[in-house]
Amino acid sequence: MPGQSTYDVAIIGGGASGLAAAVSAARAGQRVAIVERDVEMGLPILATGNGRCNLSNIDLDPVRYRHPDIARTVMGEQPEAELAAFFDSLGLMTCEVDGRLYPYSKRADSVREALLMAALRPGTKALTCTEVERAAYDESKGIWNLEVSRPAKPLPLPKKPLEFKALIRAQRKELRRAERARETLFARRVIIACGGSSEHLAELFGLPHIPEEPVLCPVACLPAQGGCPEGLRDSVLRWLDGLRVDCRLSLVRNGASTWTEDGEVLFRAYGLSGIVAFDLSRRCIPGDTVEIDLFPNYSEHELAALFARRAESFGDPENMAAAWFTGLFDGDLSAHIANIAERTGGHTCASYARACKHLPFEVLGTTEHASAQVRRGGIPFDAIDIPSMSVEPDIAPALSACGEALDMDADCGGYNLAWAWISGIRAASASPAR
Repeated sequence: MPGQSTYDVAIIGGGASGLAAAVSAARAGQRVAIVERDVEMGLPILATGNGRCNLSNIDLDPVRYRHPDIARTVMGEQPEAELAAFFDSLGLMTCEVDGRLYPYSKRADSVREALLMAALRPGTKALTCTEVERAAYDESKGIWNLEVSRPAKPLPLPKKPLEFKALIRAQRKELRRAERARETLFARRVIIACGGSSEHLAELFGLPHIPEEPVLCPVACLPAQGGCPEGLRDSVLRWLDGLRVDCRLSLVRNGASTWTEDGEVLFRAYGLSGIVAFDLSRRCIPGDTVEIDLFPNYSEHELAALFARRAESFGDPENMAAAWFTGLFDGDLSAHIANIAERTGGHTCASYARACKHLPFEVLGTTEHASAQVRRGGIPFDAIDIPSMSVEPDIAPALSACGEALDMDADCGGYNLAWAWISGIRAASASPAR
């Protein structure tokens, strides 16, 4: 058993955190096995940043994370510099766009290819199409026995060449119907890096688990009650569907503003989308109020004064209603603002300013979960030693976890991938030297 057939570390999951762990472990001279259930390693990376891969951020502020104190401890004092050195060691040149780091190529496949080249070196074995079915620790030998299942035969290749995405779809189809065989892997240490679906592995390894839910997705909502006639509440967002506005979103709960962020919002028939709405999805609950500020650079008083000057040359809002916003907003948005103003203060410059600064919507929940960027929940940090990422030994020996498998999520902007890279590196550092 121990010897050539035993790996120093088995990494379950070949995504961002798993590959970062594999790179670090391989560079430390360890024999590594990467166990990936999909047909290829690193496929989730290709979907990040709309295919451009938002690698990280130039300011990895811990407040952006679900557990700021834990993020601060794990990521250290200079995570930006550490990641810059890591990317450089992979041969990845980076560039900054509005504080976000991207590969210089602006292509996610560049990141994936660089990671695979660094991870799949001599001494590393990549096991794709492989699932862990059972896990048992042999205390007498200090070895994990991992029973895995894999296709009994290599998956057949398509008869004609296919572009990459079509090839992946074809291979996944073959994988679903492939006959499977079982074998056992032996490893001195295991790293769980399976992404946001860790419940099965937590059960196999006897770990606690927090139910997972999608975040960084659109927010379902309706115009707030009182903001428009009840019969029109279901219609307003259908009229606004597809409209983009630069604004400030504020989350209001029990009458108090608890969070604000500036950005572009995309109105959809079901609610609000866009990056700033995705960040909102991490914080809102049904019943909350979301206010859209269409003029974040002006106070309400300043905006009322600006509107008063506009009225002197353009006309009185009392006589023009929604037409008064011609040249400022889309017609349907203008009508909604005028409707709110009429119901809350009339067609005056002051009430128009108030409506533009506090355009209210009632949160129903999150939606479009299939396209959510991350999942909240997973293995709780009560079970993890920080910053080594090792599972507490009284729960399970010689076991670590990293990335989205843990109960950590963050805002859009490269923060989640930064966590994946760094937590993967930390988990590998806890693995035994060869």
